Amino acid sequence: MVKYLSILLVAATILAGCSNADKIARMPVEEKMRIGNEEYADEDWDDAIDYFKSVVFERNAAFTPEAQLKLANCYFFQKEYTDARFEYEELIRLFPDYRNLEDAFFNIGICYYEESLPPQYTQEETDSAIEAFEIFLEKYPFSERRQEAIDYIEKCGEKLWIKTYYNGYIYFMMYDYSAALMYLDEVTDAARFDKYDRKAWYYKARIYLKREDKLNAKITVDKLVKRYPDSSEARRMKEKLDILLAKD
Repeated sequence: MVKYLSILLVAATILAGCSNADKIARMPVEEKMRIGNEEYADEDWDDAIDYFKSVVFERNAAFTPEAQLKLANCYFFQKEYTDARFEYEELIRLFPDYRNLEDAFFNIGICYYEESLPPQYTQEETDSAIEAFEIFLEKYPFSERRQEAIDYIEKCGEKLWIKTYYNGYIYFMMYDYSAALMYLDEVTDAARFDKYDRKAWYYKARIYLKREDKLNAKITVDKLVKRYPDSSEARRMKEKLDILLAKD
């Protein structure tokens, strides 16, 4: 009996949704926009989406660009970034001459940034975010959001730089020391002072010590000690270097 009632409840919910969609579809496009704008103003994003979707579906030249933009904004405000990005891209594709595309171009960059994974993982979305903000700056060089776009590019660059460190660390753990050094060198060449720089010098020192490469081990450990004299990594590597140099 309970199972039967549950099935009826689900069916009723589906029918109600279909009924509401049919009701909206039968409305004049002007009425859809009016109600959609009211819901939008009240921040009732889900309800607004239903109306704007229906307007977009009709492809009415007078209302579709605005509905497309606000549909994308509704998803954006709900942090549904993949859906928002798709709708912004559709707006740009379908209405390249629409007067109000600046926010669309900017928000595409934010969507990619928010979709991106932590630095330990692949960074395709971060690369796409940089590209999106560069396109924005090219199209709107005097925008009030210019500095904000530059700040996002810098944050993306930071993620990619940290990703470089993790690439080196992963290859180190896989005993592929040549590949590890390639990435770790890229980190240390940036000449920054932070934990990723410190750890990069540390793992480089470990590699040269494991290889018993006395010259490069000494150069690397000395650099680690000079840059981070009070760190546990510097102390450990100095001890191991002394042991290596005492051989023979």
